[in-house]
Amino acid sequence: MYALDYPTRPPRGAGQLVLYLDFDGVLHHENVLWHPKRGAYLCAPTGYTLFQHADLLASLLEPYPNIKIVLSTSWVRSYGCTNTAKRLPDGLRLRVIGATFHSRMDEPLFVDTPRGVQVWRDVVRRNPKDWLALDDDCMDWPTWCTNNYIQTHTHEGISDPPVLRKIKEKLAGLGAT
Repeated sequence: MYALDYPTRPPRGAGQLVLYLDFDGVLHHENVLWHPKRGAYLCAPTGYTLFQHADLLASLLEPYPNIKIVLSTSWVRSYGCTNTAKRLPDGLRLRVIGATFHSRMDEPLFVDTPRGVQVWRDVVRRNPKDWLALDDDCMDWPTWCTNNYIQTHTHEGISDPPVLRKIKEKLAGLGAT
């Protein structure tokens, strides 16, 4: 019997609206460091804090209760999907349905893959109805993903006015086609 002969359950998010969410440079300043005892910490000028824009994203998503979140952040490799999601406010945490990385993957290969390709592979696997990705890393995103990708400001994240305007526009049109 072939593997395809067994009934399989589609991944969470199949046929739904999905937001791929990076953390660093999106929900806070991009310069996050990791220490074995301290964990993740921000190395940025005064006034910046970890997850300082998480509530802003939660409020942006409030009118769209059907949008689910897939974590596309490197935090998942250190903390796992569940523990990474626990760092988010409830308005975001409750939307998280998975991550682009999971423990059954070849981690070195995943790390060497550009973020845009990581997201695209998950899109192909998950097959959402429509999707949007927020990430400050613009390197090597496949050209066919550019309409679904918003590059955030490395320091101001989603709070940067032009970025915020673009997010509002894209959210309003998500799933409209």
